[in-house]
Amino acid sequence: MNLPKVITDLVTAQNQYDSLAYANCFTETAVAFDEGKTHTGRKAIQEWIEEANKKYKSVMKPLSIAHEGKTSVLSAECSGTFDGSPIILKFHFDIKDGLIQTLKVTS
Repeated sequence: MNLPKVITDLVTAQNQYDSLAYANCFTETAVAFDEGKTHTGRKAIQEWIEEANKKYKSVMKPLSIAHEGKTSVLSAECSGTFDGSPIILKFHFDIKDGLIQTLKVTS
């Protein structure tokens, strides 16, 4: 599967529970939407993923990627310490200058 480098970097950071490397995949002004919450800015995204890593111990296995206009949609099997694990989630990415500008996670 031919993933954009920043998405490959994000998956690697997630699977290594490296919240700093994960946050560095985003622009300074990026916005992430997950579990009904909005996280704005790289620092807030780092705090969000660090908390989620402690809570869920989630790892991602990319399954497919599609492109819908400017948005890349990654389907990934996510497993961890949460009810219903594993689950397939969709990660909607808007990438700007090689970094993620927006991320929306859906089921």
